[in-house]
Amino acid sequence: MKNKFNLMHLCMIFSISGILSSSDMESVLEVGRDNQLLSAKSQDNIDATERKTDKIVNEWKAVSKQVEGLKLYNEQKRIQIQAQLELMDKLDDQLVQVVVMQRQIPPLAQRMLESLESFIGLDTPFRIEERQNRIDLVRSSLAKPKVTASEQVRQVLEAYNIEAEYGRKIDTYESTLQDGTVVNILVIGRIGMFYQTKDEQSSGRWNNETNSWDDLPGSYRKPIRNGIRMAKKLAPTDMLMMPVIKGCLLYTSDAADE
Repeated sequence: MKNKFNLMHLCMIFSISGILSSSDMESVLEVGRDNQLLSAKSQDNIDATERKTDKIVNEWKAVSKQVEGLKLYNEQKRIQIQAQLELMDKLDDQLVQVVVMQRQIPPLAQRMLESLESFIGLDTPFRIEERQNRIDLVRSSLAKPKVTASEQVRQVLEAYNIEAEYGRKIDTYESTLQDGTVVNILVIGRIGMFYQTKDEQSSGRWNNETNSWDDLPGSYRKPIRNGIRMAKKLAPTDMLMMPVIKGCLLYTSDAADE
């Protein structure tokens, strides 16, 4: 199209060359050249503008992708932040519950200790001073502000475990009767408590119903003596026939293990 235009332009120039003078002809040619230069410059400007436009469009597309990526990232962060806020709310609720529990533990531990003390008071009175001292020691610990709630519970439960262990073993120790007689005490779990004098001439059984000692006949001297030796690990565990409130106590080796 451009070549056709130039050809027509030249034909027009040649057609009028016969009419125009040489100076006029030069002026026309000069105008033609200027128009060509302007046309070329305009095309260059158009091409440059098109390149700039393409660059701007490409940059806009890149920025648009970045914006979409940021939108997705922000949405993910929003979800994460919301989840963290919900977790914080749950932790706050749990913290409140922990605080409430910490406030409830000391009085609970105190009530548990009082119940254990009442149990000891109603139980067979073996090692009574040792057991009461343990209660007093735990009670003193519960009164200390620096003792944590968990430590309070641990000490109370330990006292309970020790009391429970008494019911699963055979035990012996030295004690004194009300009349001043020194005797050996034999405790078989919580089934029975017996005494025997040092000379093994007198024996007795604790009566929980009367809270006093009942004298036993001489036929129980040997079983009680053997039980004391078993508790001291001086004799192998064996079967014992011991008196209880009604009938007889059959003590086997399984019950004697500490």
